[in-house]
Amino acid sequence: MSVLNIPHFLIRTTFAVLLITGVYEATAQKPASDSTQTAKTANAPVVHARFEPDSVGIGDAFLLKVEIDKDIIQQIGFPQFDNNKLGDVVEILEENGCDTLKKEGRRVTLEKSYKLITFDEGIYNMGCFPMLYIDKNIVDTLYSRDSLQLFVGTYQIDTTTQTIYDILPPMETPFRPGEISGYILWGLLGAAVLGVLIWLLIKYRRRLPGLGPKPKDPPHVIAIKALETLHNQKIWQNNKHKLYYTRLTDILREYLVGRFGVRAMEMTSDEIMDAVRELDLPAKSASDLENILRTADLVKFAKHVPEAEENENSYLNAYYFVEETKEATETAIESPDTPMEPVTPPAIPASSQNKSENTPLSATGQSIPSTLAEKETTDSVSASAPQEATPLPVPQTRKEEER
Repeated sequence: MSVLNIPHFLIRTTFAVLLITGVYEATAQKPASDSTQTAKTANAPVVHARFEPDSVGIGDAFLLKVEIDKDIIQQIGFPQFDNNKLGDVVEILEENGCDTLKKEGRRVTLEKSYKLITFDEGIYNMGCFPMLYIDKNIVDTLYSRDSLQLFVGTYQIDTTTQTIYDILPPMETPFRPGEISGYILWGLLGAAVLGVLIWLLIKYRRRLPGLGPKPKDPPHVIAIKALETLHNQKIWQNNKHKLYYTRLTDILREYLVGRFGVRAMEMTSDEIMDAVRELDLPAKSASDLENILRTADLVKFAKHVPEAEENENSYLNAYYFVEETKEATETAIESPDTPMEPVTPPAIPASSQNKSENTPLSATGQSIPSTLAEKETTDSVSASAPQEATPLPVPQTRKEEER
């Protein structure tokens, strides 16, 4: 061996020794890691899942039972199913809680069951049941050791040996009076109570406030109130003559409808006068009504602008027409115990009596002067007269109050 070849020999020898040493260490460490992995796998929970029974008919309920054998400190989690379905054809009817089957030392066996149902025929391979496994530094998914398989069968009907019958009609049972006797009894009792209540209501409704029928005002009272309202509105004083006469004639038309039954709301002025002539009315009243209607036609259709005195006279003529043509009614007041004594009014001066005879009374009992000048004169006389000479107001009799 030459001197030049010695360094190369040493280099090759050193490299071989290092290679052999590395292979030996790797071989020694591999069994240790395999043993550690085997130990971890041996300590992992064991999952078993099965169908009970695994062969069912369409629409039959069955159970899925899941058993887990684990260490007491290990944590597991059950899966959450979408739409309460296990796969595509199996529906979950009920999910029961987790029960403890047995406990030996640090090992514990748990069980959880699901109530299932399916309506599709066939053989279904559901695969392995998954579980979530959580340990100190491990989060993993475990699967059951056995694959789930389900057989769903249907019912076979042999039409050659079995007869198919139609749906049975409803069964007819004989009628029994006891079935409706209770309804009849309660119905008669309710009808009797209702009849007594109606009789008491009819008998005592006038004595109870608010139950009796509200009496309707006679046509002349309605017309007088409407005329007073129209007069207080001062429409023609604001140069609204057409509106004033329109409302004035409407009041008279409604009065004719309610008092005499004349369809005045649908008639012209001439038709109204033809119908009024057939009635037994004073000539003065018929003439006043015709003057009011003619004046109203001129104002509404010919743009006539009446004077203030003419407007006031139209109002007074309408008032007198209602007062002179109203229905005369007398209501006797019944007294069950004592007869009614006549009321004698006190004496009234002649001047006041003549004045009250010539002055009309409104629906409220107040006198209305024939013209505005007379009203001013009356107010001045009453203001200048001494208080002792003022006559007492005339009390109204019972007949006048009822009217």
